[in-house]
Parts: sequence; C-alpha cells; structure tokens
Amino acid sequence: MKLTLGQKIKELRKRDGRKQEDLANALGVTNQAISRWEKDGSYPDMETIPAIANYFGITIDELFGYENDREKKIDSLVLKINEMSFRNNGVDINIDECIAFARESMIEFPGNEKIMLCLADVLYNAGYVRYGEYHLIDDEGYNVYDVERHREYAEWKEAIMIYEKLLKTLEVGDARHNALRNLTQLYLNVGEHERALAAIESAPSIYGSYEFLRINAFDGKKHAEAYGVALLKTVRASAELIIGTVIAYEQNMPTSDKIKSIKSAIALFDHVCTDGNYGIHSAYIARMYTLLSLYLWLGGEHDEAFDALDKSLLHFKAFEKCCAKESASYTAPLVKLVEIENLQAKANDENHPHTSALSLAEDWPWWSVQEYALVVNEIKSDPRWNEWVKKLSK
Repeated sequence: MKLTLGQKIKELRKRDGRKQEDLANALGVTNQAISRWEKDGSYPDMETIPAIANYFGITIDELFGYENDREKKIDSLVLKINEMSFRNNGVDINIDECIAFARESMIEFPGNEKIMLCLADVLYNAGYVRYGEYHLIDDEGYNVYDVERHREYAEWKEAIMIYEKLLKTLEVGDARHNALRNLTQLYLNVGEHERALAAIESAPSIYGSYEFLRINAFDGKKHAEAYGVALLKTVRASAELIIGTVIAYEQNMPTSDKIKSIKSAIALFDHVCTDGNYGIHSAYIARMYTLLSLYLWLGGEHDEAFDALDKSLLHFKAFEKCCAKESASYTAPLVKLVEIENLQAKANDENHPHTSALSLAEDWPWWSVQEYALVVNEIKSDPRWNEWVKKLSK
C-alpha cells in the first residue's frame, strides 16, 4: 500500500497554519527535508515519526491514516464481547471464553477505554453468573447484602479496579454513566457505602439529567416530543423505585401492601400510555406481573396469581411484537410524538429483559426476594403452572 504520509504532513501543517520552517525547527531537520516529505520524495526516519505525531497532537495511527481502520476493529471487538457476555443471562454459558477474549482484545489495544469498559462489564457479570448475589435479613428485618461472601469474588475485585481507573478519564456520557452505575452497585455488594457516596457526589440530580435538560433544547413540536420522552423515562424510573422499595422493606411490609404497591407501579404506565400501547416498556410490565404473582400466591389469592401470570405473557408478547417492527411510535396523546428507535438494540439492552417469553418462567419472579423459597414449590406444583409454561412457547 502506497503511503501518503507526505500529503498528510502537508495537510496538518496547513491546518495549524505552520510553515515548513516551523516544523523543521521543531524536529531538528532541514526545510529541504520537509519539502521532500511533502512531495513524497522521501520519508521521515522511524525515530522521527512519534515527534511528528506529537507536534500535530495526533496519534501515529492517525498520521498514517489508519485511525478509521483501528476504530472499526475496536468497535467490532466491543460488539463481539458484548454479544458473548449478553448470552450469560444469569447462567454461565461462555463466561470463561468471554473474559479470555476481552483480555486478548486488551492486549491488542492496550489502554483503550472501550475495551477496558467491556472487560469490566464482563467481570461484573461473571460475579453474578458464577456465584450469585446473596442477601441477609438484619436485626430489624431489612434486606442487606452478604458483603463478606461478595468480597471473595475475584471478578468483582478486578472490575472495581478497572471501573475506578476508567472514571478518571472517561468523559461525561453513556459510557461514564454505565461505569459509575456498575461501580456503585459493586460498592454496595461489598459493603463500601462511603466509596459509593463519594463516587456519585458529582452526579446531577434528576432534574439535571439528559432527558430533563433536553426539554430546554427545543420549542414547538420537538419541545412536546422532549416532554414525552422525559415523561416515559420518569414513569419507568418511578415504577422501578416502587418495586425496589417493596423489596427493600422485606419483613417490614405486609404482603397485602406489597400487592397494592406493585399494582400501583403497573398502573403508572396506564396513566401515560392510556391506549394500551406501552412499546418496549411492555417487557418491564410483564416482569412486574411475575413478581405480583408471587405475592398474590403468598397472600392466598391463587387464582389471581395465575391471572397475573397470564397478563405477564400478554405484555411480553406485545413486547416481542413491538421489537419485530423496524420502527414504531407510542400512540397515547401525551407521548404520540415519541418514536422507538433501534428496537432490537433496545430489546437487548441490559435494562430490558430478553426477548424470549420462556425467560418469564426461567427467571420467575425475576427479582431476588426472600419470599421466593416460601412460594416456589407450591406454585410450580399447581397444574396451572405447567399450562402457563406451555403457553410461553407458542
């Protein structure tokens, strides 16, 4: 391949408003040498290449025009690592292979933030699929993490170190947000509460989030659309907070109140998606119904528990149908301007359940709750459970 290094040097010099003499003086060569380089009559010595790149503030790959190829290769590696890791949905399918591949990618591109983040994410996931997340009940009846057990996970120890290193250099954006979210979760898992608080000290309030600030970036039709996006995000976050609070209370909330609270979380979506088109949020609603079925059974409402499971299936089928489309929009009045883009990507995002309805039974009730042990044998021995599972594969 014929290099155009001379042309690149000339373009960069003109870009920065420098003369050949300026570059020659900086590199300790003659003006004639610069002239020959730019005419492709000769090439700089290899020892001079790093100095040229530093002079123009670019990488050596960029100087030779390889940056696009390099980024494409990195992006392809990141995609493969994420696809491999995503297969380990609570079960160790290929975690050893995934970690090994991420480490090999790091050797090929040492210090690359994208690949470092992938490796940290894989190690984060590895702790869960290899050993699991364990909880205890404290003296007051509240859920706490089994931090002594979690501190033994080598994968989580390494992930914490990588995330901490990344947060020193990652710019504000999705990558930094995801790293911070996973790091604070790991801090919680191992009982490092003060470090978690310190990590999030500079994080904005909910009103400083992208979705809320985006409202101020537009007027007219885009203004209304931005409100819709923020509204859906807020509803989803509110539902997650309700579910999280229910689980956090453990023994300090009666079963009847847990049932009411979960129903109220589900109803939040009805207030916004008034026409029953919940888009990709149908998957989360389906999961909430599986948790509701557990508490309904625990409360002696066995028929209602299986009604909840049937509703869970209906919502998940709606989710699958939505993801099968190339594009879609919400249709309720408040959010009718909101489009759902990259449906399959959103379906496979870590914030959304898998697209297989069978996972409803495999992961039931999705959340880790103490009452699971009290309910699982009874509900699965009911003939209606097997009937429901058969419906999932149709």
